[in-house]
Amino acid sequence: MKKIVIVGGGAGGLELATKLGNKLGRKQKAHITLVDKNSTHLWKPLLHEVAAGSLDDGIDAVSYRAHATNHSFNFKLGAMRNLDRVNKTISIDPLFDEEGRQILPESHLEYDILVMALGSVSNDFNTKGVSDHCIFLDSPQQAKKFHHRMLNKYLQLGVKETNSVNVSIIGAGATGVELSAELYNSLKQVSSYGFSHIKSADLRVSLIEAGDSILPALPKRISASAHRELLKLGVDVRTNTMVTEANEEGLLTKSGELIKADLIVWAAGIKAPDYLKDLAGLETNRINQLIVKPTLQTTLDNDIYAIGDCASCALPNAGFVPPRAQSAHQMASLVAKNILATLKDKPLSDYKYTDYGSLVSLSNYSTVGSLMGSLMQGSMMVEGRLAKVVYVSLYRMHQVALHGYIRTGLMTIVEKINRVLRPRLKLH
Repeated sequence: MKKIVIVGGGAGGLELATKLGNKLGRKQKAHITLVDKNSTHLWKPLLHEVAAGSLDDGIDAVSYRAHATNHSFNFKLGAMRNLDRVNKTISIDPLFDEEGRQILPESHLEYDILVMALGSVSNDFNTKGVSDHCIFLDSPQQAKKFHHRMLNKYLQLGVKETNSVNVSIIGAGATGVELSAELYNSLKQVSSYGFSHIKSADLRVSLIEAGDSILPALPKRISASAHRELLKLGVDVRTNTMVTEANEEGLLTKSGELIKADLIVWAAGIKAPDYLKDLAGLETNRINQLIVKPTLQTTLDNDIYAIGDCASCALPNAGFVPPRAQSAHQMASLVAKNILATLKDKPLSDYKYTDYGSLVSLSNYSTVGSLMGSLMQGSMMVEGRLAKVVYVSLYRMHQVALHGYIRTGLMTIVEKINRVLRPRLKLH
């Protein structure tokens, strides 16, 4: 059987493994293996909710191993270290426990078709002090780290001359904007769980953007609407503000101002993981993304595909496919189709990106965005309840791709029950 290896279990990688497992693995037509350094999957657009405590990743995360069993593919725990294109193998780092003791030695996997779906990490642009003093929301572990520190800051309020919690968020893209709003929602919740001394004025959130507007990837009218909503919440929105350094006190700007902060989140740009830059001589761009052809095969090796945020795919007219969850979903569908075509010696299809618009959730306060960006002349702006319904449906579409309609329906019912049975905020 053909050996298909998928590295990275994000939105695109896990959906692809699920599709191929259902179509090929179940019928013993191919041997599919998913490799990831984590044991569980959480949809990345939800990480700001984990950071604020409004989502418990222990409940919503998908176990790779259990999901692999249910969908006829294999799961390999570990981080990819190297690629040998001549012998068609990848090496996987040794596995260690929390005390640093080795559990498993370095291992190797053979492949006939390799799919790189490693996603992206935050790009600090080598800004001084950022790696030491900022938290990046690239994984559930980092989101939980922020949440734990936030709870500790709430405990300190009124003690040791601590009168407020100052949070600075650098980068006013979707992650920064959504986290800003979610923090104010979680503040309301935490005050009802034994933190009655906390008031809304005790939280001070600064949202810092180097450009002249927040949500720069969205139309101006949507950006302006989100800006107004954040100001109503009390967020200190600072545009045209360049951060030059992060330190123990807070942030230094290009103008010389010190923005004091107890917690700093860096959400100002992405890049593919650094080790992709020189991986087996494959062609990459300046942010380490693997450059792919329209079929999503890498330019120098037809047996290696790249999808999602780690892929640089040019659009026919100009620009590149944006790093969004909808892009990864569409790429996963095309690569599944092309792999099936390869096994049947049929021609491959080119990727055509469809922009279904963008939505930004401002927690329970509002949702703004545009729908069907490339399906209409211009875009249709939506706000409020309708936008919220559509925003939630994006996650449901991801769940349907993984679990099917029946299981997703049951999971939705369980979520509603949990809202009654469980605390509205994760308190540990």
